[in-house]
Amino acid sequence: MKLKDIAGRIGARLDPADADAEITGVGPIESAAVGEISFIANIKYVAFVKTTRASALIVDEKFEAPPGKPCLRTKNPHLAYARAMELFYQAPVYERGIHPTAVVHPTAKIGAQASIGAHVVIDANVVVGDNCTLLPHTVVYRNVTIGNNFFAHSHVSIRENCEVGKNVLLHNGVVIGSDGFGFAKDDQGRWHKIPQTGKVVIEDDVEIQANSCVDRASLGETRIGRGTKMDNLVQVGHNCMIGADSLLCAQVGLAGSTELGKNVILAGQAGVAGHCKLGDGVVVTAQSGTHGDIEAGAVVSGSPAFDNRQWLRSTAMFARLPDFAKTLREIAAKVAKEKA
Repeated sequence: MKLKDIAGRIGARLDPADADAEITGVGPIESAAVGEISFIANIKYVAFVKTTRASALIVDEKFEAPPGKPCLRTKNPHLAYARAMELFYQAPVYERGIHPTAVVHPTAKIGAQASIGAHVVIDANVVVGDNCTLLPHTVVYRNVTIGNNFFAHSHVSIRENCEVGKNVLLHNGVVIGSDGFGFAKDDQGRWHKIPQTGKVVIEDDVEIQANSCVDRASLGETRIGRGTKMDNLVQVGHNCMIGADSLLCAQVGLAGSTELGKNVILAGQAGVAGHCKLGDGVVVTAQSGTHGDIEAGAVVSGSPAFDNRQWLRSTAMFARLPDFAKTLREIAAKVAKEKA
């Protein structure tokens, strides 16, 4: 594909305008071959610009590239890179139809152009939309509704009465609608299970990656907002509400009845205590734990989490604590000596 064609497709500006360069693929900047295009969106990789064999680079408008290196300039190099990848990567296409080993209940309704793989189980009164793909060993319990263009990788489980929107992608081992963690202690000190009678609602354009779990509500619903993306090994407790376009990174855990606003980012291993509300645009940095409500737009760190800038100053002081302790001991010894 000509470089000028790629520029047009991803909305970038050629600089210099080596429009006829032939591009055959996309590669990482440190190991890209001649004929491949790469990108710079992180300062850590700038050093590779001088040595990369890539035939062109996707960069921002102000990036200083080596003389003569063709660049595709854009305000958002990361997004442009994603769009360039789409030009060269073709996802696997799966055969349409229902595999002979699949078990589909007579009352289930399967939309047009569905691909139902080997050993898939679809229970009673399930509705599956058009152009859906369920790969081997996916299990859909009764009374589930699924929108168009749904894609489930192998070993996905969707429990009874849950609702899944359009353009939803579930990776291997995702469980939607497992029981919430609800128990009450009786007079003998034994745990008594609280029935989990609610459901999970997954809105449109959601992607949930491998081995993540979204628990059904004890009453009502657990809801994942439109466009939200969840990484591997994320746990969403019962009755949680996650706003649109939020991002939950690997090993994030939400206790029951947590509410996240729109565009919230929870970095890896962040945890949120139950019945807490995080406003729109909140960012919780990696391995932080929150135990109360957080106002919109805040960036917090630590456990318990507090303002990120204050946390950075505090952590910078930790390494100096031994020196401070030594100084205090010397001062105390000097004062004691003067008093003697």
